[in-house]
Amino acid sequence: MQELVDDPPPVVDGLRCRLPLLVDDHRATTRILRIAYPFLAEGGLGADGTYIGNDVFSGGSFVYDPWVLYQSRVITNPNVLLAGVIGSGKSSTAKALITRSIALGYKAYVPCDPKGEWTPVAEAVGGAVIKLGPGLPTRLNPLDAGSRPSGVLNDDWHRIVRSRRRALLGTLAESTLGRPLTALEHTGLDLAIDRASQLPAPTIPDVVAALFDPDAGQETSAVDNRELAHAIRRLVHGDLAGMFDGPSTTRFDPSLPMVTLDSSWIGAGGNDQALRLTLACASSWLEAAVTDPAGGKRFIVYDEGWRVMRDPALLRRMQEQWKLSRAWGVSNVLIVHRLSDLAAVGDLGSEARALAEGLLADCSTRIMLRQEPDQLARTATLLGLTDVEVATIAKLPKGRALWRLPSRSFVVQLVRHAREVELFDTDGRM
Repeated sequence: MQELVDDPPPVVDGLRCRLPLLVDDHRATTRILRIAYPFLAEGGLGADGTYIGNDVFSGGSFVYDPWVLYQSRVITNPNVLLAGVIGSGKSSTAKALITRSIALGYKAYVPCDPKGEWTPVAEAVGGAVIKLGPGLPTRLNPLDAGSRPSGVLNDDWHRIVRSRRRALLGTLAESTLGRPLTALEHTGLDLAIDRASQLPAPTIPDVVAALFDPDAGQETSAVDNRELAHAIRRLVHGDLAGMFDGPSTTRFDPSLPMVTLDSSWIGAGGNDQALRLTLACASSWLEAAVTDPAGGKRFIVYDEGWRVMRDPALLRRMQEQWKLSRAWGVSNVLIVHRLSDLAAVGDLGSEARALAEGLLADCSTRIMLRQEPDQLARTATLLGLTDVEVATIAKLPKGRALWRLPSRSFVVQLVRHAREVELFDTDGRM
């Protein structure tokens, strides 16, 4: 019979202390182990891309480029979701990714900046800031045709411009009405757009006038168009008056590294509906440049995304842009506080909830900063996180994030230059 003895005492050798391993042996293939322990012996994403910081577990540098990763089939689309509670380093992570990518020749557009946080960033990189709000002199005409891309025939271009105008005005009307358009309203809107498009540079007031006073003998009457006309009229005489009701007073320059639309004068009042309409108009105004194949690769940043995701009409429009990201060479970056914001979009099984979760599914890259304990279960369900990943995001310090790609995960500590710390600071008033 073998004599049982106590475990030997730990052996101290210099600074090392060897203790007996008190767990059962486990044998598995590396394929299984990389799922159970996704951060173990990770090789990174290569050397081509924007430097973000340090891979916490490997100690190496972590770089990221959605277009390079798409070409190598690591991700299936270039769109990015970035989520983190207030104070977790969410804004710094987004701004570091965008500004450093400019050095690689990429551009960035921020169609709605409700806090004005991107204004100093755009100015620092030599971009342009368009300040929009009640009482400000800037006006944008969201029905502008823009410049016809080379290689697009004139007739084809007219059809593209009309389709864009129709999609925008339909979104604005449904968002304001809070319901889909009726069959008569669809017809009335089509006829009003056709009549306004006969002018050299049609504006929203021209469409409103055509709705209130339709041509004699057309299929719809002023009575049929009444609710539709009043809904779109809000952009002409309502709380958005003076911003989208005439010819543009500024020109979009697609050659600039960054263009932001500072809507803090609107966002300061907490008017989410006005912000949603502003985003729709600004996105349409930028769309001519975004769809130009000669425009290069661009980031489109949707900051404070939770404020614009409560509108089914706008969600449908955003989903169309998400689906076309690969064709346009665009990486959409959606920034939210927490994934439970999706639950506020609509009831379970509703169209709005399905659209919001569809946006999430169309983001191959998910950057998760610290989440509150009561958000972990929802986050794990939506992203399909492992227990190890859930435990990781629950205790991430500021500036550290879980970067989750379709089949790989990394924990990355953002590294900032002293100038970036000053430029990206969002706590200055505190």
